[in-house]
Amino acid sequence: MSIHRSLKSRGNLIRKRNVWTRVERIEALSREGRWEEGDQVTGLPKVRTHFKTKSKKKLKESAAAEKAKAVEEAPKEEE
Repeated sequence: MSIHRSLKSRGNLIRKRNVWTRVERIEALSREGRWEEGDQVTGLPKVRTHFKTKSKKKLKESAAAEKAKAVEEAPKEEE
């Protein structure tokens, strides 16, 4: 018997997220200057969520680009 496709785990979240964790909200607020060290972590103000997580394909492409960049820079450091 096979497992239903809706029950399979995908590994990574690919679609757009509309809920942030507390840590992400604090980071966004501190960048905007609306939160400082020592402020309460409960009852945080709302923060607009405009980001998408990278798909597996884009992660592979960025990793390949970083490797290529490292290979190009390696001979320059030896000279």
